[in-house]
Amino acid sequence: MAVFVALGAFLMTLAGGWTAQRVTDRRHLVLGLAGGLMLGVVGLDLLPEALEAAGTEIYGVPAALLLFVAGFLLAHLVERLLAARQAAHGAENTDGRAPEVGLTAAAAMVGHSAMDGVAIGAAFQVGGGMVAAVALAVIAHDFADGFNTYTITSLYGNARRKALIMLFADAAAPVVGAASTAFLTIPKQLLGGYLGFFGGALLYLAAAEILPEAHHEHPARSTLLCTIAGAAFIWLVVGLAG
Repeated sequence: MAVFVALGAFLMTLAGGWTAQRVTDRRHLVLGLAGGLMLGVVGLDLLPEALEAAGTEIYGVPAALLLFVAGFLLAHLVERLLAARQAAHGAENTDGRAPEVGLTAAAAMVGHSAMDGVAIGAAFQVGGGMVAAVALAVIAHDFADGFNTYTITSLYGNARRKALIMLFADAAAPVVGAASTAFLTIPKQLLGGYLGFFGGALLYLAAAEILPEAHHEHPARSTLLCTIAGAAFIWLVVGLAG
């Protein structure tokens, strides 16, 4: 049953990626929406879960927050290093962006989706109303995951084929994660640390890359409204799941 529910997440992820592809003539709106979705996922979903799961503090600061900052800084460092390497070798890029950054970010989205599948499997082990709540949250926000995975991969200059490969990998990840719960259990603190770290990296991409690009050529009010709508959608999903 856990794998069956995860198939719903699979379809929603593909639907999100398909939507991102079909509205390329409104690229600024797509990027504005993606930025809002990513902001909402980090601030309203990943970070609260990370703080609850990680638990421990290091020198008075929750470990999840330290990893959150580390993820943000590492994403910034990796992007700068890859961009500098491309510039040194005279390679073509997309406005100074290294395609590897897009692939790395998409791979992190795949890992996050796998954790979504693990959450579905764990909810079935707990039973009761937990199953419905977790399944609703995962399936609903996997639309945003698919949307963001395709958008991030494409934004950094990767070919459409690579963007589709990452999209399908992201779609399959919840199914794999749900199936894995029959064989393993991930420690709660480890999961919390991962969520914090991933949230920091995702916030960097949203704040430093996605949103500035969305407003670069089209500083329209509609772009801002799409960003607000994206964050509000995640708020709605989190509220329904709670």
